[in-house]
Amino acid sequence: MTSDARPHELTAPTDDEIRRQQRDMWDTFSPGWEKWDDVVSATLGQVGDALVRIIHPRDDQQHLDVAAGTGEPGLTVAALAPKGRVTLTDLSPSMLAAAGRRAAAKGLDNIELCECSADDLPYPDATFDSVSCRFGFMFFPDLRQAASELVRVLRPGGRIAAAVWAGPEANLWATIPGDAIATEVALPAPSPGAPGMFRCATPGMLASVLEGVGVRDIVEWEVPTVLTVDRPEAYWQLLTDCTAPVVAVLEQVDDGQRRRIASKVIDTARAFESGGSVRLPGTARCIVGTRP
Repeated sequence: MTSDARPHELTAPTDDEIRRQQRDMWDTFSPGWEKWDDVVSATLGQVGDALVRIIHPRDDQQHLDVAAGTGEPGLTVAALAPKGRVTLTDLSPSMLAAAGRRAAAKGLDNIELCECSADDLPYPDATFDSVSCRFGFMFFPDLRQAASELVRVLRPGGRIAAAVWAGPEANLWATIPGDAIATEVALPAPSPGAPGMFRCATPGMLASVLEGVGVRDIVEWEVPTVLTVDRPEAYWQLLTDCTAPVVAVLEQVDDGQRRRIASKVIDTARAFESGGSVRLPGTARCIVGTRP
């Protein structure tokens, strides 16, 4: 009896398994994102503002924000479109609940929350005037399928605006913990094309995906970001509250390794301390196009 199976070969997760892992991860870390909302909002605010400016919502805009997390830039669009409607979608019910609380705190009542996958949106064709997706595409199992769905629900002439992270060399705030961890633990190389923070970092990559599903007049540009906290120790606390890869490693190392990793991260961040705060630079890439 023979078999083609290789018992020790790891198989790639299915799309459904990736979605389930993503949902569980964001549900687990949603309290941390809500706790650090002021810092995260300040860090990502320029990126969200850039997407909103390019969408230029009318006061009756029908807008879809995909992978909305705790609500931005959808909530900003909602404030600019009091006669319109903004739909926030996300895989994570906990993140959507946080978005609902933020909307209530801002007095926004033109918000709808929908728990769903980006590649299976429960809306008819040509439902929305505009679509945004800030830092979601990198995590979708199938980029083309998700892009096709976002374009499907967009009305002809409507704009789709997305943001992804530029490469690790342009995002020091994100690479400091990995560099510290690598001094204690051998990290496996990520699988090519697997969902992750820098999956769409190559210039033109997401633009090519969007062009392949019919988007036209595509423009791509970079937006600087700065992660600002009041002290190096706060940066470490934010990482352990909000970042799944860091927490996953810390759960597998001993106490001594954990202390050394924390010390290395804090010491590196201290080099960026000035005037009573720590400012860690980053770069996002924004992409916008139009459905013909």
